[in-house]
Amino acid sequence: MTVLPLDPAANATPEALHAFLTQCRAAAVARGRPQLVSISLQVEALDPLAVLESIFESHEPHFYAERPDIGSALAGAETAAAFAAEGPDRFTAVQRWVDEILANTIAVGDVNAPFGGPHFFTGFAFHDHVEAGEPFPAAQVFVPRWQVARAGAVTTAVANLMVAPSGELTALAERVWRAHGKFRGFTYREPTGVASTPAVPRREVRESGDYRSAVALAIRRIGDGEFKKIVLARALDVTAGAALHPLRMLNGLRERFPDCYAFSMANGRGQSFIGASPERLVRVSKGLLETEALAGSIRRGAGASEDAALAAALLHSEKDLREQQLVVDAIARRLTGLGLAPEHPSTPTLRRLANVQHLHTPIRAELRGGVRLLDAVAALHPTPAVGGTPREAAVARIRELEGFPRGLYAGAIGWLNARDGGEFFVGLRSALVEGTRARVYAGAGIVAGSAPEKEFAETELKFKAMLDALLTP
Repeated sequence: MTVLPLDPAANATPEALHAFLTQCRAAAVARGRPQLVSISLQVEALDPLAVLESIFESHEPHFYAERPDIGSALAGAETAAAFAAEGPDRFTAVQRWVDEILANTIAVGDVNAPFGGPHFFTGFAFHDHVEAGEPFPAAQVFVPRWQVARAGAVTTAVANLMVAPSGELTALAERVWRAHGKFRGFTYREPTGVASTPAVPRREVRESGDYRSAVALAIRRIGDGEFKKIVLARALDVTAGAALHPLRMLNGLRERFPDCYAFSMANGRGQSFIGASPERLVRVSKGLLETEALAGSIRRGAGASEDAALAAALLHSEKDLREQQLVVDAIARRLTGLGLAPEHPSTPTLRRLANVQHLHTPIRAELRGGVRLLDAVAALHPTPAVGGTPREAAVARIRELEGFPRGLYAGAIGWLNARDGGEFFVGLRSALVEGTRARVYAGAGIVAGSAPEKEFAETELKFKAMLDALLTP
């Protein structure tokens, strides 16, 4: 990426912007290919989700990710450049495309500000291939035309546009100038054409088989030695009385689960995958990789005493500790396979969420040997927390036992920046929203000692939390 020492705010006029884009077009001519032009500006404090909701259009793709508890949020919409891939080399293909775009990028402004410069918003489905008619490809990545992000007290707005060797510049300059003015003094507006509050839903459960029976079959296969753990999910199909606004539903999720990743990924064809995931897949910043093992769960108590008793039961549960150790060992083994030296505590702690508590083990490693973020994503996905172990044997049975395609559910969703950093989380506690319909997902890990009725109850608990957040006014 070429970073030019220009300050877009110092001489902010339409004429200066047109002159700058003319220079970018000359670079495109010299290099013989379009250039991604990225303009970053620090602006007054904004709520990225409110911005995205204000300009929401169902026919435009968007991406949103937020951790409310640390004051971090990132939104982008429309498409400056995009790419899709499938197959076992999809992570490598996406990295290659990102590198090609960055090799032909010209960036100016507050590039080094938090979330400055171009970002690549990415979603990898659970499987390497998706079935016909699914709303999202096996791998997709796009650079948004505009992006707004908050990191603590700093808000950064970014405009991205492709300048071709023979491109017409007047319309591009006008679009960027309008965006510049909008984010300098953004006016929020109410979205139109959707229900102001969610309607009371009709609940329809469409499963190809009985979940308890699927769990029982999985337990028998574990006993036969086919695999040690498999994660099985259910899907509830919900229909509301009026169109559901995915971003308003997302706001309910982020309010109820502030210590999770609130996220939305829209395909521009009316379908959005939204959720509040408790699980980080991997984060890379300044050469440090961070990931975690999150497995084993129990409900929250009605009061402090009950909550503490449930927590103690989880921390001493042989079945849950064994499940957690399977995840820790698998993650450490995969990172070691990349030539890294992962470090983690010897015993798990508790991760408490609004409705459930999990066993949690943080894992970290220094990047070395040319290992990059997507190398780690490819190695870790899917973790035993959402797939099983051994990975190949368990994952091969999931579609057969669940009876529905997962798509982005339990997939890897996140972003990359131009500094080899970024963050991916697992697409859990999630729903696929389209019009008046939403498909809500929840799963549980099955190991030796699991009981079908208890696993069913765990998914019911997760469903209740999601439906309350999604569909309660």
